[in-house]
Amino acid sequence: MYFLPEDLDNYIVAHSEQEPDLLQQLTRETYQKILQPIMLSGPYQGRVLSMISKLIKPQSILELGTFTGYATLCLAEGLQKNGSLHTIDINEELVNFQRKYFDKSEYGQQIIQHTGSALDIIPQLDETFDLIFIDADKPNYSNYFHLIIDKLNPGGIILSDNVLWHGKVVEPVGEKDISTQSILNYNQLLKSDKRIETVVLPIRDGLTISRKL
Repeated sequence: MYFLPEDLDNYIVAHSEQEPDLLQQLTRETYQKILQPIMLSGPYQGRVLSMISKLIKPQSILELGTFTGYATLCLAEGLQKNGSLHTIDINEELVNFQRKYFDKSEYGQQIIQHTGSALDIIPQLDETFDLIFIDADKPNYSNYFHLIIDKLNPGGIILSDNVLWHGKVVEPVGEKDISTQSILNYNQLLKSDKRIETVVLPIRDGLTISRKL
């Protein structure tokens, strides 16, 4: 979703950092071989994720929703040299595709893949995190938050994608529109939870930054 006029959006992209060649290759192959390639973070949001990660310099990252690994590699750019990134996705058919690109990068040995339901896997992770990126199934966003908040280090950051949900958050919600209602509930949860401070950024489909106090 693009909320800015096309010419202004193009200007912003043109004057922002370019994506690495490896991510261009990943994007091409995703569009050639994988269903719903629009789920990719894309070059501009990818550079935003990379910049945030580089500013934080996390020792540990958790990602919910790997898809083909584009955002994973962007987040990994800020990892400390001895740091680790755990990424969870329910689609086992994408594991080899992800690993191919992880291993082509300089971060391959730092990226740990988990396949299955994040609701089951998160409680099994015996560590805490400096940066958590949520970009998985929307109906479970609030459930994910409740599972990860105690695993987030003080001062740690939660990045939540798609929080404007194609602009539907300011439109009437249909009774069967579970995803939109879930995003609305999640946004209110982030606003009201006293353990964090939150700001919503109108980047692509909406990106929220929440910092643990």
